[in-house]
Amino acid sequence: MYTLYYLPDACSLATQVILHELKQPVNIINMQDVADFSSINPVGSVPVLLNKKAVNKEAVNSATVNGQTSHREGAAIILHLLNTHKNTLLPTQGIERDHAIENIMFANATMHPAYGRLFFINQYITDEAAKKEAYQAATAAINSLWLVVENQLATQPFLGGESPSPAVILLSVYARWGGSFPVDIQMGPNTQKMPAAVLEIPSFVRALAAEQKQSAA
Repeated sequence: MYTLYYLPDACSLATQVILHELKQPVNIINMQDVADFSSINPVGSVPVLLNKKAVNKEAVNSATVNGQTSHREGAAIILHLLNTHKNTLLPTQGIERDHAIENIMFANATMHPAYGRLFFINQYITDEAAKKEAYQAATAAINSLWLVVENQLATQPFLGGESPSPAVILLSVYARWGGSFPVDIQMGPNTQKMPAAVLEIPSFVRALAAEQKQSAA
């Protein structure tokens, strides 16, 4: 059984979807319900994934929480899970594997920070004129990245192939965030179809329902 620390509708949602795709049982805990979350992750961010107990003294170090092995950073967690459990989500070798990892990093290290600017602007810029200008710049950057995705979808329905990949799951989570801000995120027709399809896969539906159930409890 895995334990996943999450924030509602954050990038940790993608980790939960991957766990369901891998048919791995998981207990999710809202980081907001943890009195001292910094003891679990000093950076203060999610996701954080805990798994089986450490088996020797050497394993008990700063990467353990309550005797369980701790994994941090979304892309690293996803790659760990895909390398640990047999699956068809990540090619096992060759250029296909390289491209799949490249797509995961594009989602996590390029698209995610682009959307992250929207949260920063909303929280830290108070001058309305400056905020509007910052939103416009951030929106332009995001739209340019979605155009890159659109160009890659000219010959395939999903980034990376014929079915949703880990990178696509990440991107589909981020695509939900634009509606929370006064911005005009533009996606091409092929790009719009991609997250729409991912939102309907059973593992995504299940992950969203689990978060909503926790919030209602």
